[in-house]
Amino acid sequence: MSILPLNLQSTDFELFEIPAQFAQDRNAIDAKWKDLQRQAHPDKFSAQGAAAQRIAMQWSVRINEAYARLKDPLKRASYLCELHGAPINAHTNTAMPPDFMMMQIEWREALEDAKTAEDLDKIELETANYQRKVLSKIEHCIDVEHDFVAAANAVRSLMFVARFVGEIEARQDQM
Repeated sequence: MSILPLNLQSTDFELFEIPAQFAQDRNAIDAKWKDLQRQAHPDKFSAQGAAAQRIAMQWSVRINEAYARLKDPLKRASYLCELHGAPINAHTNTAMPPDFMMMQIEWREALEDAKTAEDLDKIELETANYQRKVLSKIEHCIDVEHDFVAAANAVRSLMFVARFVGEIEARQDQM
């Protein structure tokens, strides 16, 4: 039995044999992950010795890394942008449109002023609606317009929102 017919240079999309696009079928990603993990499981290579098992383990790690990127819309969008020459650079590129900056300020003030669980639920609903809108924009930018720079800008804003949602959840846990 040989190790999978896989290429270390393959993209995550090639590895999972899915189109390199933002819109994906999560069930198909999950099913392919299980299939790949079954094929690469180190126990299947025990008769071939320790070296074959180590290679299988490396493939298992590679498969899990690809799965983590592909199943998460934000990570998948970031990965697609980077593959197409539009790196996210979230730590160095923090420029945001003025209207987004104002919305951030309003959300932060609302979070600071929140006194009840209902207040937090309202903020959470607003951010969830915003996230859906931005994910839709990212899908359009990547899959329709092939505008990876615009998609990268949207990804950066969505990264902020994801962190902010974590802050909302922390406040909810405190209540």
